Amino acid sequence: MSDDPGLRAAAEAWSAADPDPGTRAELETLLASAGDDAGATEDLRRLFGERLRFGTAGLRAPLGTGPARMNRVTVRSATAAVMATLPAGARVVIGHDARRNSDVFAADVAAFVAAAGGEALFLGQAPTPVAAHAVVDRGADAAIVITASHNPPEDNGYKLYDAGGAQIVPPADAAVEAHMAAAPLPPRDAPAPSGVGAITEIGPEAIERYLADIAGRLAMSSQPGSPLRVVYTPLHGVGAALLGALFERLGLPAPAVVGSQAEPDGSFPTLTFPNPEEPGALDAAYETADRTGADLIIANDPDADRLAVAVPSGDGWRRLTGDELGALLADCLLRRRAAAGSPEPVLLAASVVSSQLLESMAADAGVAHAETLTGFKWIARAADGRSERLLFGYEEALGYAVCDAVRDKDGISAAALAVQLAGELRAAGSSLLERLDDLHRRHGVYATGQVTLRIAPAEAAAVTGRLRAHPPAEVAGQPVAEVVDYSEPGGVLPPTDMLAFGLAGGDRVIVRPSGTEPKLKIYIETVEKVSGGDLAGSRDRARERLGKTAAAMRAAADGDAL
Repeated sequence: MSDDPGLRAAAEAWSAADPDPGTRAELETLLASAGDDAGATEDLRRLFGERLRFGTAGLRAPLGTGPARMNRVTVRSATAAVMATLPAGARVVIGHDARRNSDVFAADVAAFVAAAGGEALFLGQAPTPVAAHAVVDRGADAAIVITASHNPPEDNGYKLYDAGGAQIVPPADAAVEAHMAAAPLPPRDAPAPSGVGAITEIGPEAIERYLADIAGRLAMSSQPGSPLRVVYTPLHGVGAALLGALFERLGLPAPAVVGSQAEPDGSFPTLTFPNPEEPGALDAAYETADRTGADLIIANDPDADRLAVAVPSGDGWRRLTGDELGALLADCLLRRRAAAGSPEPVLLAASVVSSQLLESMAADAGVAHAETLTGFKWIARAADGRSERLLFGYEEALGYAVCDAVRDKDGISAAALAVQLAGELRAAGSSLLERLDDLHRRHGVYATGQVTLRIAPAEAAAVTGRLRAHPPAEVAGQPVAEVVDYSEPGGVLPPTDMLAFGLAGGDRVIVRPSGTEPKLKIYIETVEKVSGGDLAGSRDRARERLGKTAAAMRAAADGDAL
């Protein structure tokens, strides 16, 4: 590394600022080896070549040393930068999940908020939606949540909310990043609170106020029929206590919690990926449901801002897709609004990669609809500056906002509404799947699926660049009728690296690099009207095209011609 003294100086400065003996030892080992070991030198370049950026949901990366990883120096630098962008004496809500080092990182955040003369409103370990609720409820200036949500076990992250309770968007994220890049590294010894700086514990009170608010909004006069038998898994996350408390307030049946996944555990011992979308993630819940004769399965991700629902189907269980559950929850809220005779103008919103079925439902109900970029930081703002109130927002990756008490996705309140809906339908002699059938008969079959490639961000960007330069004329035999390049400025949505291909028959393909993980995501939707009551035939045709389109796009991502 003798030919790169700047790299060594940056690494040595980082080591001097690092209060964590583990990551400091990791870095010192690399420094000691870098002179003779080309691999160690390359590792240093990788770790110090770039800083973390605010993506779809804040900063996220594997734990490790250097500015490209999540560690105590990164967290302290980010917090000092946040405080530099906030008014003097800012009040900041702070929460964390159960991942490795989340409690340590959150304590660092609180210390640096207080050192900057702010008040750290400390939640402790709590679901992310509680923090999003508390920032508005307490009239705070911001909220910081240490969580990597559903990412792999080795990751952690840093979510930042503004005073309105939504995750930050440009230019606020760029301002924080600029401060991080320009400021010196924070001292190894955490500074003491300065001036009026303080740390105030608010956890129990914030949870109580969240519960009271959500229960008031979702309360029903009575629960119809016999109670459902529900199985719940928090996937080793922090949602179980809050979900149980909300269900009790709403008079919903206490769920049977999957024992092997009940306690918060950042090592996620029963899971490869703590994401309810991943194959195998719900296997323990299926086993518990079979053993207990359950009617419904619900699951949160580790910070409890996402919700998965599985229903009996044939001899087993079927997890509803994010789009299917989104349609069902939207339908429930629209029917409740109609039954109440509410004249209030409302809005349904979804990310552009979610199903177009929501737009059809909104038009049918005579309410407004909006598409946003991927991420709830955009969905939560869909009604900003409009006359309508956001009635419901969702993204296909199992994120739902079923009321506007929380300006972010909330897997706890969504779970309560899903169980209420399932109970209502059973009392009426129906089910979630039968109600989905009704929606498809009325609006058509909207079949959705994904191709997900675990590749480095640079490789993902290369794929979108190649498709941008040479867009296909057809996909799986269907002519491409429209190409929308979301990276171009001046569009309806802010520029982002995403391409959409509208096919001649109404089907759609969207390609984008993930903003939270090293993945390329390809979203596919096929649309088939139901004629002559042949719902099964329409579904078969839609799924067949879905499979062919997915195969063609996977090949295209690998460099094959379409």
